[in-house]
Amino acid sequence: MRRGYLAATAFAVCVAVIAAPLAGTATAANDPGAAKAGSRWLAAKLKPDGTLDNPNGGSLPDHGLMLDVLFAMYAAGEGSRAEPIVKFLDDQGHATDYFTWDGLAPGAGYDKIVVGGAVAKTLVAAQVSGRDPRRFDGHDLVAETQGAIMRKGPDTGRISDYAKDPALADAVSNNANMFGQALGVIGLAAAGVNDRLAIDKLLTQQCSEGYFRVLFAYIPTKETGDHVTPDGRKVSTCDEGKPLGLSPTDGDATGLALSAMLAAKKAGAAGLDAPIAKAVSWLKANQTPGGGWGGGVGTEAPNTNSTGLIVQALADAGGADAAVDKGVRYLESAQANAAADSGNKLAGELGAIAYDPASYEAARSSGISGVDTWIRASAQASLGLSQVGFYALAKGVPESPAPTARPHRPTPNPTTPKPKKVVTPKASTGARVSTATAITTPADTTPAARLGAYLANRLVGGDHVEVTEDGKTYVDYDATADVVLALRALDQQPDAVARASRFLLKPEAVRAYAHGAPYEQGEASYAEPLAKLVLVAEFAKSDATGPLRADLVKLRGADGEFTDTGSFADADRTVERHAWAVLATAADPGPAVELLLSRQCADGTFPKHLDTAECGSGDLAATAAAVTALVARPHTDAAPPARRPDGWTERRVSAVVSAVGALGVRPTGEGLVTGEGGETDVALSAAVAAARQTAGLDASGTARSLGKLVQADGGFAKGAGGESDFPTSSAAAQGIAGRSWLTAADSPLSPAIRLPLSDTAAPGPQVLAAAQSGARPDWLVWGLAGLAVLFLAAAITLVFVLRRITKKKGVTP
Repeated sequence: MRRGYLAATAFAVCVAVIAAPLAGTATAANDPGAAKAGSRWLAAKLKPDGTLDNPNGGSLPDHGLMLDVLFAMYAAGEGSRAEPIVKFLDDQGHATDYFTWDGLAPGAGYDKIVVGGAVAKTLVAAQVSGRDPRRFDGHDLVAETQGAIMRKGPDTGRISDYAKDPALADAVSNNANMFGQALGVIGLAAAGVNDRLAIDKLLTQQCSEGYFRVLFAYIPTKETGDHVTPDGRKVSTCDEGKPLGLSPTDGDATGLALSAMLAAKKAGAAGLDAPIAKAVSWLKANQTPGGGWGGGVGTEAPNTNSTGLIVQALADAGGADAAVDKGVRYLESAQANAAADSGNKLAGELGAIAYDPASYEAARSSGISGVDTWIRASAQASLGLSQVGFYALAKGVPESPAPTARPHRPTPNPTTPKPKKVVTPKASTGARVSTATAITTPADTTPAARLGAYLANRLVGGDHVEVTEDGKTYVDYDATADVVLALRALDQQPDAVARASRFLLKPEAVRAYAHGAPYEQGEASYAEPLAKLVLVAEFAKSDATGPLRADLVKLRGADGEFTDTGSFADADRTVERHAWAVLATAADPGPAVELLLSRQCADGTFPKHLDTAECGSGDLAATAAAVTALVARPHTDAAPPARRPDGWTERRVSAVVSAVGALGVRPTGEGLVTGEGGETDVALSAAVAAARQTAGLDASGTARSLGKLVQADGGFAKGAGGESDFPTSSAAAQGIAGRSWLTAADSPLSPAIRLPLSDTAAPGPQVLAAAQSGARPDWLVWGLAGLAVLFLAAAITLVFVLRRITKKKGVTP
């Protein structure tokens, strides 16, 4: 259960958060925002005609890399950015420069020499881009790919380099590898013409361990037949090549072969379940502790190119959620992003993905060197972030695939086992950062504006917060609600507020956050999430307000306590949680207010938990929560009175005054609350200030003091000298604003009372002055000391009397 001071109200919250999978093409953790950012960076590297220079020189562009970029853009839902590439290859007739030798020596007849892997890759590119693959650059690419599959001889089933003109046959060496084989299987599957020869040939290149090798290799044989060359050699299987060192492991080949088997299976091919399972098992077993995978010979170390292909395939296969999650985090750890890199050498390269995390870290201070390597890494890594399988990609996917959910779990009842977590995208520590274009503010803008931009930049996809727990990343609905209310208090980023509010109020989000879908097996409702959703809906003037509040009221018992239902109900009976529910039912709180009043401690504070029947002193965060709940009423334009409100009992008035007075004891002269060690507690300072402001007292001192603590990125550090911390920054909003969200524009609530009271029965001015100043008045200190002396004297007298009585009765003292 996530604990932290509530950014959106005046108090801390302890929350049970649940998410449910949303619609999308991936079954595990994907990150569309990061993929889109990568596509934008890749688009900026294209020349106006859609080409990329070949790092090996020559007059021809790097066609293969251009197609990798095209795949990445379409998978990210950014296909329009790849249009220059498609036009160059199809409309301008340059595809044949890639899959034949014609581009090397135009007009010399070399258009009759076909590069098998290249024609297969072009077929997939035509399908992905929505062009007619049977009329692409004047060629039927389906037929061309089928023609590249050898139907007899030693290379039977192999998608090969070959010459259509027998006179040129001696000029061609068949260098086709498993990449071309896999792409050919994918393209033909998407065209609805599975080729069993090609599929079976691909399967021969899988070793018994489950991996695929990348290069076809000939070995000597005593066998006879059409599959043997005149000099007594044959194309070996993967296992046959191992004793001769011809079958090294290859992560890239295994990942792409897995995608090919999945495509063929989806197109109706049989007999693929076992080899698919073996490939998945091998990939899962060979993921490095850091989350990445290596490729083959020369690229054995983990890298983003290999990891992107493998994550894409594993996500498509399913059953490898944990591995996919780790892989996504590895990829994201090598990507330039706005939050981390807006002030360093990568500030102009946001979205770019390095070959590995070490290269990314180096580039932060020295900049990108070897842009070609970054382009290759970004293109292939992006496939692991968007996680659209190659078959779906070739068949056509929505322009903007929906993100998968990243669920949290509530803390179950002690007797209920915690369910298995369901996967989905990243964060490192705390909330994940949006990879969308960063919202920037001038350096001289107000602290509230800077904090607003910081919070809005943490909304992934512009509408929700993500967080990582136990190695998995989830949608954090509760933190998203906190950000909405925090931005309301700041009166900043209205577009972000509107988007996040819509996200939270979607039926699937409500079912996940407030009712435990899909983890609850029966009916379930959670009070605190429902209460927050009521407030978000009321701010947004949504029709969802009524049904949400009705569901919340059903959880209120005769004693006024709100009790969750379901297997994963929140069993932590906190005052903060109860205060949320009171706020959301302010129009008719029933006995909930009296229950809260009955828990006040002797010194005016409130305890952390409702089951604390009696207490001498409580908790400041809980007290701030209680004050906010007790002071609130449904919105009215009338100013709050400085007297007892109509309908209030003397007990409620006294409770508010004493609680606000207790809140005034801890802050320093600067309006800040310090924790253990003397460091400023930003979250608690903001919570206390907001509660006092709700009650009519001035919180501008806290706002000025917190304004001095804003970091360069607009956020707040949790401790002195640390980096900005998202929960702390979210919690600071009301303190920076100098007001509670309850008094913000369009708030559904407003204060019912304003201190100091003018009633003659109200506590004296010295008590209220102490509440405002944060100091204990001298008369109070000496008065308490005098009372202590009197109590001590009475105790001594009582002991003396009791001893006399017991002696008279013959009782041994």
